[in-house]
Amino acid sequence: RKKSEKKQVAIIMPTTIHIGLVEDQHLFRQSLRSNLETTEDLRVVFESADGYSVISRLREQSPLPDVMLVDLSLPPNGHQEYSGLDLTRDLSREFPKVAILILTIHQDPYFISKLIETGASGYLVKDTSLSEVYEAIRSVHHNGSYINQQSLQAIQGRLQGRTRPKHTSEALSKRELDVLRLICQQLTTEEIAEKLFISPKTVDGHRSNLMQKTGSRNVTGLVLYAIKKKLVELV
Repeated sequence: RKKSEKKQVAIIMPTTIHIGLVEDQHLFRQSLRSNLETTEDLRVVFESADGYSVISRLREQSPLPDVMLVDLSLPPNGHQEYSGLDLTRDLSREFPKVAILILTIHQDPYFISKLIETGASGYLVKDTSLSEVYEAIRSVHHNGSYINQQSLQAIQGRLQGRTRPKHTSEALSKRELDVLRLICQQLTTEEIAEKLFISPKTVDGHRSNLMQKTGSRNVTGLVLYAIKKKLVELV
């Protein structure tokens, strides 16, 4: 007599991405939070109506956000201005592992490229569809950046007429250039490792070397460097 066998099916739960919202418009912030938390893998763990208190509050925060959605226009701290650009700079310095995604009404190419240079991992306007917001959050969390066509055009426009930077791509090895170009295609560490027949740990090592050599703060900074050096083509 055969005993009945029960097959156990492993259920893989999606990784929870912890979100922080920095937005002074209460209704917009609450609406965004409600929409984000309808998805299984997104959870809002931090909110702020201003930027100037964020750093001190995050020092006491657990868990830390994986991704911060930051408005560009934020209220001043008394008579002192403190914008999303200021917060981006301070977040990049104090919490370098927290990805920053700018969500604002402003579409000025100067601000887009300036924010990316300062440390933002991506940029979206507030009338962006929710599906793109979800995509951008997951992209900056899993891949380190979200570069849409608008950001690429802003970067390209900012670089027009700029003199050649002092650093040259000759300092990068062939393998580092290979990794850089695949990073610009927004491939994950595992996908890059598979394409180049190397281990994910080796990919991480090349990424660290690239950021050190190029002076980049994050993966988006590497994309900006590659565009500056014309190592990738804008499409």
